[in-house]
Amino acid sequence: MLNYEEELKKFKPCLDVDEVEDAIYSRDLTDVIDILKEMQKSQTDQSKE
Repeated sequence: MLNYEEELKKFKPCLDVDEVEDAIYSRDLTDVIDILKEMQKSQTDQSKE
């Protein structure tokens, strides 16, 4: 059985949409496009040698 009083004490409100958006955009995440660009650059550099 759930103890609602205890669960309410543990409750932490989620971030507002704007705060979440800022948190996501402030991170420098590598995506597939970045990986493909790096692979292409690496391949181009190797072909020049």
